[in-house]
Amino acid sequence: MKDISCDIFCAVIDNLGDAGVCWRLARQLAREHGWRVRLWIDDPSPLEKLAPDRQAIPVEVQRWQGDLPEIQPADVVIEAFACELPATYIAAMAALPRPPVWLNLEYLSAEDWVAGCHALPSPHPRWALTKYFFFPGFVAGTGGLLRERDHAVPLLAADPADAVPPAPTFGETLDVSLFCYDNPALPALLKAWRDGDAPVRCRVADGLPRQQVEYWLGEPFPTGCRHARGALELHAQPFFSQDGYDRLLAVCQLNFVRGEDSLVRAQWAERPFVWQAYPQANGAQHAKLDALLERYCAALDTPTAAATRAFWQAWNGQGDSAARITVHWPAFRAALPALAAQAPRWARQIAAHGDLAANLVKFCQSKL
Repeated sequence: MKDISCDIFCAVIDNLGDAGVCWRLARQLAREHGWRVRLWIDDPSPLEKLAPDRQAIPVEVQRWQGDLPEIQPADVVIEAFACELPATYIAAMAALPRPPVWLNLEYLSAEDWVAGCHALPSPHPRWALTKYFFFPGFVAGTGGLLRERDHAVPLLAADPADAVPPAPTFGETLDVSLFCYDNPALPALLKAWRDGDAPVRCRVADGLPRQQVEYWLGEPFPTGCRHARGALELHAQPFFSQDGYDRLLAVCQLNFVRGEDSLVRAQWAERPFVWQAYPQANGAQHAKLDALLERYCAALDTPTAAATRAFWQAWNGQGDSAARITVHWPAFRAALPALAAQAPRWARQIAAHGDLAANLVKFCQSKL
C-alpha cells in the first residue's frame, strides 16, 4: 500500500471534546499507521493544553477559517462530526482523476441503528463524489472506539513505582474525579457527600465543574485549592493534558465523565464511571443514555444494574434529578465493588471489535 495522506477537518464546538477526539485520531493514524496527517481545525487553542507535546508528533496542524488556499486534497478526507468542508476543497477533490476516500466521522452512540448506518455511502448531489458515514460504536459492525495499541491501565502512571493496581480497592475514603457539563443535580450530590458517613475525596476538573463547585461553596475555589466540608474533601485540579487525564482516571475509584472523549477513556481505565450525555434541547440525549445503559448493564446482577440505571438517569436530569440523586446515591455507592469487578470484562468486550483508527484504515484501504 502506498504512502497515505489524510486531511482531518474539525470545527470546535464544546472546546474540548471535538478537538480531543480529532487529535487522538490524528496522532494514532500518524504514529501507528504511518499516515501523513494534516489536522485542519478552526480553533487550535485547545490543543495547547490537551496535547502540549504535539510538536513531537508527526501531525501537521493548520488553522482552518473559511475557504482554504489552493491545496492538493489528501488521499483520505475525514469530515469530523458533520462539519462542512470548504467548497473549494470539495471542488478540488472532484477534479482529481481518482477522488479521495471521504468519510464523515460521526458522534458516538450505543443506539441499535448505528450498526445499520455505519459505512453507508452518500453520493454528492453535484459532484462525482461519495461520502461514507463512519460511526464509532460498542458492537460489531461499527467503527469501534479509539484505543492506542500500547494503552494499558498498569502503564498509565507517570512513575513505574506508582503503577495502578488491576482493580481499585474500596477503603474508608472514596476517591472520585468530577468532569461534567452544567448539572442541576450536582449541588444535591455534593450535599449528600458532605453529610454522609463515608469520606469522599473529589478531584474537581478545571473549568465548568470547578465553577459549579465554587458557586456551591460560596467562596473562591481556585486551582490547587482544597476545601473540607463535613465528610467531603474537594480538590481543585489543574487542566490536564490528555495523557495526564488518563492517569487521573486510572487512580480514582469512581469517575464522572461527560460527552465522548472522556467517556471512552473512562472505560479503558477499567474503573466504575458515571456518564453525563451532552444535553440537547429536545432531550435526545436520554435515548443515547438509555442505549448505553442497556449494553453496559446487560451482564450486571439485577441490584447493581438497577442502582446504576437509577443513578445515571438522575445525574442526566430524568425526573426530579436533585431529589433522585440523593435517594439513589447510597445504592450506587454500594454497587461500586461489583462495577469495579465488571469493568475489565466490559473493556475487553468493547475492545474485541477493534479500535476505531485501525478499522478506519482497513476501510479506507479497501476503497483506495
